[in-house]
Amino acid sequence: MSGEANLYHEGAARVVEWMMRDGRHVTRMREFGDEMCRRIAAAGIPLWRALCSVATLHPQIAATAYIWRRDEPGAKRMTATHAFERDPAFSTSPIAEVQRTGIAIRRKLCDPACPIDYPVLEEFRQQAGTDYVAMPMLCSSGDVNAITWLTDHPGGFTEAEMAGLANVANALAIIVELQATRRIARHLMDTYVGHRTGERVLRGAITRGSGDAIRAVIWFCDLRGFTTLADSMPRERLLALLNDYFETMVNVVTEEGGEALKFMGDAMLAIFELGATEDPADRCSAALRAAHSAAERIAKLNLERRAAGEAEIHYGLALHLGEVTYGNIGSRTRLDFTVIGPAVNHAARLEKLGYELGRAVVTSASFAACSPAEHLESLGLHNLRGVTEAQEVFAPTIDRARAFATLEK
Repeated sequence: MSGEANLYHEGAARVVEWMMRDGRHVTRMREFGDEMCRRIAAAGIPLWRALCSVATLHPQIAATAYIWRRDEPGAKRMTATHAFERDPAFSTSPIAEVQRTGIAIRRKLCDPACPIDYPVLEEFRQQAGTDYVAMPMLCSSGDVNAITWLTDHPGGFTEAEMAGLANVANALAIIVELQATRRIARHLMDTYVGHRTGERVLRGAITRGSGDAIRAVIWFCDLRGFTTLADSMPRERLLALLNDYFETMVNVVTEEGGEALKFMGDAMLAIFELGATEDPADRCSAALRAAHSAAERIAKLNLERRAAGEAEIHYGLALHLGEVTYGNIGSRTRLDFTVIGPAVNHAARLEKLGYELGRAVVTSASFAACSPAEHLESLGLHNLRGVTEAQEVFAPTIDRARAFATLEK
């Protein structure tokens, strides 16, 4: 092997050494990718452009791509939806082919006889690219991610440079899988248990029976007439209605700093957690703003659904301020991180009472005591199932109630 080839191999080896020793601690992939590519160029490999495509497990995002160019600062991050995977722009690309086959693709663009069998290659050739290679990055699961390298150096990459880039790709596969596994864990936690709860679980709050006593505003909402809808609507339309309803409720809660904890059939439980020294009035105001936003958005949705001949969405909502236990319950092999306690039951019973009283939104006395007096009015004392003493119940004043969703029995 020539001295030049040895030099390039040594340069690539130094890049790999950095990746495995120090680089793997850089958790932001854009920063990691930028530093890695600049080190490759500094090692004497004439890299002009690199793209790393990583599949992910996410409800909306199918893959994340990181793009580096020599003449641009930093690396850029892009995401691809599941629909994009079916787009010919991707399905006919070298990256898609590498992910399907696990076999590297090289096209020496400076060679007049080089086949231009992928649309993107002509674009690279017009930009003065001289050599393009897409390499597989094999995961332990058998899945395949991909990285592409492009140079504008006359004559393209040497064989020694290609070997160096292959060594970098092999090391990168390990780091990408590690980072992707962490991101997927966070995404799944955010999606299935909520961001705050997910963070607690990832920090180690996984012991059955562990939990904390917290104060919180409890949000309990429930669809009206769901049994009739389920009996009369095709499954696909019923699922679409549920998704519209839950998306609205989750969004308004999270936008005001709350967290949706779980869906129970057609009901949703959420909390607005209070800090140890936080004024409950702030959390109560946030919950009322969320309730108002929900009413506005559902009203807009119902106009669209009515115009399309679809069933409208009607719901009830109860807001209660109390103490709950926030932690793990369940069996040894199946746990649920949620809130439990009499206050949760109180909110659920209160929501059912709201239906009987003909009010879409009702609150407990403890919630009303921490809310502006002009926003709520007393509906008197009422009995709640499972609660010994009669409870005073409140609802938005008549003027404000007009802004909330109309309740239809």
